[in-house]
Amino acid sequence: MIKLFPAKKIVAPFLIVAALIITFQSCKKKRNETATFFFKKTHNKIYQDYTPEGFAAVFKNTLLSERHNLKHADFIANYYKKNHYEPQLVMAHLFNGDLLTVSNYCLKADEHGLDPQLFKAQALRDLMYKFALEKNTKSLDSAYRAIAKIEIAASSSLIDYSNALQYGVINPKTIYRRYFLATKAADSLGMVRIFRINDMQTYLDSIQPRSPQYLVLQKALKDKYEAPGRSGEETRRILLVNLERLRWRNKPFEDKYVIVNIPDFFLNVIDSGRSVLKMKVCVGQGRNMDNANTLVAYNDSCRIDKPNDHETPLLNSLIHSVDVNPIWNIPRSIANKEILVEAAKDRYYLSNKDIDVYENDKLVEDPEDIDWTKITKENSPYEFKQKPGADNSLGKIKFLFNNKSSVYLHDTPAKSAFYRSMRAVSHGCVRLGDPQGLALNLFGQGEKYNTIAEDMAGDNPEPTTIYLPKKVPVYITYVTCWADEEGKLQFRNDVYGQDIVLYDHLQKLLHPIKSSSQQVAKR
Repeated sequence: MIKLFPAKKIVAPFLIVAALIITFQSCKKKRNETATFFFKKTHNKIYQDYTPEGFAAVFKNTLLSERHNLKHADFIANYYKKNHYEPQLVMAHLFNGDLLTVSNYCLKADEHGLDPQLFKAQALRDLMYKFALEKNTKSLDSAYRAIAKIEIAASSSLIDYSNALQYGVINPKTIYRRYFLATKAADSLGMVRIFRINDMQTYLDSIQPRSPQYLVLQKALKDKYEAPGRSGEETRRILLVNLERLRWRNKPFEDKYVIVNIPDFFLNVIDSGRSVLKMKVCVGQGRNMDNANTLVAYNDSCRIDKPNDHETPLLNSLIHSVDVNPIWNIPRSIANKEILVEAAKDRYYLSNKDIDVYENDKLVEDPEDIDWTKITKENSPYEFKQKPGADNSLGKIKFLFNNKSSVYLHDTPAKSAFYRSMRAVSHGCVRLGDPQGLALNLFGQGEKYNTIAEDMAGDNPEPTTIYLPKKVPVYITYVTCWADEEGKLQFRNDVYGQDIVLYDHLQKLLHPIKSSSQQVAKR
């Protein structure tokens, strides 16, 4: 009997050969299509010798030499490697004028308070003009380099411009130490979109910020508006930093939420786009409360965010419950700086303030017997808790939400601070001008709210925790310029110096080598 070879051993060589033939024909077809494309567009016969391999070699070298000028060099390099170094943007958008449209939009970036230099708009335009002037080049290598430079410049400009308008040019998490707001940043999935654009004009229009707030600030910038009591240059800089804040993807998206704007010293409850409750608040002490440093005159130490120990952090979370007649677990930082000092002055200070003392989680029966003059923050074994009552620093109610900074919204017995215009006076939490009004808004009329109202009014306070029927988002933000409901621009002082930090970083994008001292000297 003659033993036959297994079928797979006979078919396999044919499959391999067939695959090679198909691949060769596919590459040849692709090469012919690209060569034909450029020949038809330029009428230059040198493109008949165009090869993907030859272009890829030149593209890689060009990319290597331009890499230091690219903000997203790794993404661009990886994308083109995966796509065989094809000049996609040039082929799709150069000869129909789309890339000129890109440069036109980038050149008008100053309408957004951004310098066109950030997007190298003029460099892209110059490359396109040079390519048009040299369309009859006799060197294929020169043609490759020209196409590669335009492709790289176009991808970089499009990515940077798209990201800037949709996400901002500064990541707030990198410049602020107490920034905990959920903020979406540009990612590779979003950047890939620029290679899939069909209608460039439609795309560029679609990414223009359209919020009413943004448009009002943008118009004020264009019209060179000057705020009352501020110079034109200071107004311009305030508009610049707040336009950048509006580009950050950290805005509330829920129908109903609580929002605190630190420089404004106000809380609003927003429901379906309208403020349904507004009240004064006190926020944490800042490093620029006397407004000694402004955007047109600040010292070198203000360039980097060095927050006051008591500054209220920027964050978002969900209010889940309230403590009525709360116990105040006094933070060690406050205990060391204030409680120990006061106890050393007056041995009855603690009992007068209804403050219990604990050592190793055990209540100290007679804290008056302790010689507080010998207790320091270095050797103190004690913890302090203030009982519910009229003197409790948290007042009658506090609103709880998860956060890393141990802050909350709360009542206060110190009502006089609400009559001040500058209300950055707390240790970091947010004191409420109308805490019971906030409770009514969040809980609504009913059994839970009635319990809250009765317990807050009671003479013998007992701590009670009551959970909201539905968690409510809370946002603590920092905005120094916005349009009110009538469209009038409102300005607030930079109590935490965060405008200065942001402005200085915006300037560094354009002048990375220039020292800050040189910048300040010119102001």
